[in-house]
Amino acid sequence: MVTLFGTDGVRGLVNSTLMPELAYQLGRAAGAYFCKSGKSHRFLIGMDTRVSGPMLTAAISAGLCASGIDVDIVGVIPTPGVAYLTKTEGYDAGVVISASHNPFPDNGIKFFDKRGYKLPDRTEEEIENILRHDEEIIRPTGDGIGTIRQRPELAAKYRDYVKSTVTCSFEGMKIVTDSANGAASDFLPEILRELGADVTAIFREPNGVNINNGCGSTHMETLQKTVVELGADCGIANDGDADRCLFVDEKGEVLDGDHLMLINALEMKEEGRLNDSMVVGTVMSNLGFGKALREHGCRTVSTQVGDRYVLEEMMKHNYSIGGEQSGHIIFPEFNTTGDGLITAVQTLKVMEKWNKPLSEMNHLMVTYPQILKNVRVYSKNGWQDNELISDSIKAGEEELGSDGRILVRASGTEPLIRVMGEGKEINQLERIIDDIASVIEHELGVENN
Repeated sequence: MVTLFGTDGVRGLVNSTLMPELAYQLGRAAGAYFCKSGKSHRFLIGMDTRVSGPMLTAAISAGLCASGIDVDIVGVIPTPGVAYLTKTEGYDAGVVISASHNPFPDNGIKFFDKRGYKLPDRTEEEIENILRHDEEIIRPTGDGIGTIRQRPELAAKYRDYVKSTVTCSFEGMKIVTDSANGAASDFLPEILRELGADVTAIFREPNGVNINNGCGSTHMETLQKTVVELGADCGIANDGDADRCLFVDEKGEVLDGDHLMLINALEMKEEGRLNDSMVVGTVMSNLGFGKALREHGCRTVSTQVGDRYVLEEMMKHNYSIGGEQSGHIIFPEFNTTGDGLITAVQTLKVMEKWNKPLSEMNHLMVTYPQILKNVRVYSKNGWQDNELISDSIKAGEEELGSDGRILVRASGTEPLIRVMGEGKEINQLERIIDDIASVIEHELGVENN
């Protein structure tokens, strides 16, 4: 059976694999799941700037109302804003219409529970099972039908909260922001200005189709160039729904999530806020990340890819910071999910306190060469059982030995097999990763099937 939910909700090409009919059915199923008790229920819905956002919001709202759920629509807001407001405003659940860093034709639907946490796998499975038996869902009538309200004013509460997580001023800092023409466009630049920074904002004019288009945390080139040209202290990039954050130092070099976690963890350790001196990363974290943490008296543990799995490990042991190389960083002290805006202001707070160029902070960690190749496939199922693929991976691992590693995994959101390698010698890595990718493409590639 094909499952709807991936590592971050339901995603697909709008009007193809993600249709408004499916959004409606998903709304009815989620409503039925949360309406098990007799009391009234309220959902909050937010979205990014994709042209399909209002359509899918309308569809899932209709489905929720058909199950007796009252719906409040906050409009365009970062994903972590929905998580925060769901918890603080007393909603039973939150919904985000976004495909994060994906191109604009895609969109997605993800849920938060009343505490602001992403739903666990078992809950998503229950909702999906209800959806597959749609004819059994009770249909309330009369005053049992849910209502819809527009609540754009709620966004200001999240904006004010982000500002409240720091007490220092950023006066004298020259910052370039890249909002990916997405959900951060009307948030981060203004927050930083209100905190005293001199801000040049780029890619903050969304038109529905330019989200993530050559900009944001997956396309840093323009931000890097602009920071150097303007002589800025740093650049900050978000992705389309602003749950990611990456930095650029004054020399134009990128600081990924590993670097940002290291910088924040060291400050938290100094302040006595780093529980058990532990930082939670993923299997994609660079080898240099763990090495740098150990050199500064800290430790790290790895989870599978996906910020929900990072959070599960953090909650299990009450750890203070964790995240992904991609820029999903979780500060449970401040929010229940990866928050690109809070990551930005917390990192700027460390810069202000240390009073050092960001390039100097960047060099706290030596990054091992890392190569990632994505192979588009006709099916992600069963690739682990393919003997030729397994043999090519084993050969690469044997050649790298203890000086490197190879990680091959299926994407949770796209029809891709990701091949990642790390090691000391870049030319050797390129050859090994190319060989593995070529075998996968030959065996499972779209053009070969």
